Amino acid sequence: MRNGSGEKTMLLLAVVALLAIVSGCGPGAAATPRGDIVQTRQGMLRGVVAGDHRTFSGIPYAAPPVGDLRWRAPAPPPEWDGIRDATRAGSSCAQPDGGGGLLGSEDCLYLNVNAPADTSVRRPVMVWVHGGGFVSGNGSDYDTTRLVQQGVVVVTVNYRLGALGFLLDGDDPAAGDFGLADQQAALRWVRDNVEAFGGDPQNVTLFGQSAGAFSVCTQLASPQAQGLFHKAIIQSGPCADLVVTAEVARDRAAQWASTLGCADIACLRSKPVSDVVVVDQEQVSTPLGRLRDMPWVPVAGTAVLPVQPIDALRQGAAKGIPVIQGTTRDELRSFVADEYDKRGNPLTAEQYPQVVGQVFGADAPAVLAEYPLDRYPSPGIALATLLTDWGAKVGSCAALRTDEVAGQTTDVYGYEFAQDDGHRTDGFDLGAEHSGELPYLFGPANALSDNLIKFWVTFAKTGNPGWPRYSGGKVLSLGLDRIGEVDFAANHHCAFWSGRPA
Repeated sequence: MRNGSGEKTMLLLAVVALLAIVSGCGPGAAATPRGDIVQTRQGMLRGVVAGDHRTFSGIPYAAPPVGDLRWRAPAPPPEWDGIRDATRAGSSCAQPDGGGGLLGSEDCLYLNVNAPADTSVRRPVMVWVHGGGFVSGNGSDYDTTRLVQQGVVVVTVNYRLGALGFLLDGDDPAAGDFGLADQQAALRWVRDNVEAFGGDPQNVTLFGQSAGAFSVCTQLASPQAQGLFHKAIIQSGPCADLVVTAEVARDRAAQWASTLGCADIACLRSKPVSDVVVVDQEQVSTPLGRLRDMPWVPVAGTAVLPVQPIDALRQGAAKGIPVIQGTTRDELRSFVADEYDKRGNPLTAEQYPQVVGQVFGADAPAVLAEYPLDRYPSPGIALATLLTDWGAKVGSCAALRTDEVAGQTTDVYGYEFAQDDGHRTDGFDLGAEHSGELPYLFGPANALSDNLIKFWVTFAKTGNPGWPRYSGGKVLSLGLDRIGEVDFAANHHCAFWSGRPA
């Protein structure tokens, strides 16, 4: 805790103003502190001013969840004396490095703020939740500058991942959904502090992709997140078919803890974080397996998430919160390529009905009749197409169900990202793949990128992106050559999939 923090803060502000005068900033500089210094509730921050925007990185929004705070709800952030350096991002949350080791650390509950340098008007705020299957990712990996240049404040967030974020064990009120509780703590920090960066705490858009989009769905459904954001953008993470029940989560937790030789949460807290992450890494071995049975996901039936997100939407959880919701046209192609082609064994015509049979059982003949092999350029494309349409986790018809349900109580704007950049993996055409929109949202400028950013920022400002609300299975298709309405339901065979288990 700070000692005499009020007096010290006043003194520091006076020093900053004095420095502005003596450094030649002109006679009016004393009235406005330097642009790279911001006062938050926890203390002062020094960031970086770069032309038309300024960034503040590695800001703690909660106490480090280490030691006895492992597997506990996020505690209040620390306070500090003096001016804290906010020129570098904090650590990513502990996650597998892809080679059997550890990346990041448990001390990871940091966020980053990118804001226009001009603070003369209060700006809409966009809070980005990264993807990564709830086991990987980092908020600071995303360059939000082009969004900020359109007049919004953007906040990117880290949250606990894997077992550290989603273990249902112990008696903590956030058990099972620590990662979601982290996101809510970050949103509370935004509510309490973003005005200091020129943001409007009463106009916050929560947006994310893949696991980040599923996170947005869960926050729409969580009573504890009510009032913390006012609009939502869901990119390739429909609000159906992902969240596990508390019963399933407890069984998984017990099985997982046994691999570490533990029977209770106290034992688990004593284990090195590297052991926890390595066990996470070994949960599911194949890309399609990870998609179908992701080892760590949010849990329904907890204090943080009482009901499944799709049921919460059905009950009106999104009422008054406008939503953009959509997918990429060829979501599952990259997963099929990872499963087969990258392993040197492209799916064959003989294997195609076998795989469909393994997935759909007695329903396989109907699926094969709907997706005959001779309609597609390869067995892999056929499989990827039907899996994309089907709706396992990120599928098209799951997105359609979300549009239909949420649209009963709020304004929903559906889209499909259809840009095919010609990417191939070992000869496999990836099409408009999962995550394909991210380079356009966070990368260099081009016509499609300009339009995508314009739509997202316009929505953050007004609640309407500039295209018609979802209706009758039709959504806006986004591509370099064409932006216009498509019959999403017909293109993805959603009438066929209606009523079939996801």
